[in-house]
Amino acid sequence: MNFAEPPDLSDIRSAVRELCARFPGEYWRALEPDRYPEEFVAALTEAGWLAALVPEEYGGGGLGLTAASAILEEINAAGCNSGACHAQMYTMGTVLRHGSEAQKARYLPRIASGELRLQAFGVTEPSVGSDTTSLQTTATPVDGGWEITGQKLWTSRAEHSDLMLLLARTTPADQVEKRTEGLSTFLVDMKRAVTDGTMTIRPIRTLMNHATTEIFLDRVVVPDEDLVGEEGRGFRYILDGMNAERVLIAAECIGDGRWFVDKASAYANERVVFGRPIGANQGVQFPIARAHAQLQAADLVRYKAAWLYEEGLPCGAEANMAKLLAADASWAAANACLDTHGGFGFAEEYDIERKFRETRLYQVAPVSTNLILAYIGQHVLGMPRSY
Repeated sequence: MNFAEPPDLSDIRSAVRELCARFPGEYWRALEPDRYPEEFVAALTEAGWLAALVPEEYGGGGLGLTAASAILEEINAAGCNSGACHAQMYTMGTVLRHGSEAQKARYLPRIASGELRLQAFGVTEPSVGSDTTSLQTTATPVDGGWEITGQKLWTSRAEHSDLMLLLARTTPADQVEKRTEGLSTFLVDMKRAVTDGTMTIRPIRTLMNHATTEIFLDRVVVPDEDLVGEEGRGFRYILDGMNAERVLIAAECIGDGRWFVDKASAYANERVVFGRPIGANQGVQFPIARAHAQLQAADLVRYKAAWLYEEGLPCGAEANMAKLLAADASWAAANACLDTHGGFGFAEEYDIERKFRETRLYQVAPVSTNLILAYIGQHVLGMPRSY
């Protein structure tokens, strides 16, 4: 078993870090509380990093999930926030795996170049939460397409997307054998819908600068050619992309954790109290050391999950465990870093309080750690899934 990192992965990490160095803490602080990092996203797009998972035949990088995860990890480890654009990297996967040849030819090259942004993912609803099969948004057949009505919540980057991947019910739940049936996936032209007055996007101010929104759909018309895959099989298509998402989010958490540990370690060595560096005290050392150990463990599970995914092997348990362990590790590292800095950790200029708020999100989204624990528990015990 070889744990050496391939040279090409090291080169990717180095290039991403070099790009991120152009966007230091001052840049991110100036965006607070709710400005979108347009310059940063444009730089990543121009460098081709957000097209990493798009096959070369469509103008993308043709990289695997391991390389893509390293990109997002390095972004966060550099003190930046990949949450502003990570969906541009992986949301297109539903089109790539389940879309028609015409859809792939029409959309993927423009997504790869950045001409089109597909960053909005319309699944969650106010009264549904993680119980996706109970969603209330409906798509009704009309001449030449579908008419969609409903509401979506926590749809991030909607104001900065051209397209939205949306899940809606096309067959009532009481008319299907399984509640997972009768749900369909659509590509929605958001710009057109907003112009037509059939879509309203309302920003939601949150703990961190995450550009999230609620969306109201009032008879939004979607042509037949923008139904992704088969009608009624959308739930399976959405689930198919979640393992990749879990691995990539785990990588972001690991990147955050690395940033916190590095920041805490540097400060613990520099800060002198009672005539010696505070890092000489085990009360300071131990939380940092424990966070580092947690990150190392999460990192290994992340790589295993990515390898399984790339080999086309079952990876649901590993992908979810990677996200769980990485989210917990980044949160432990965040607390250790804040404790190490004491009062200075609350000062904006250190960037700790910003990153602290950002990494807290991963305990809750894109899926809560409690729900992941339920999934893993049912997997370990061999019980049928309850969600």
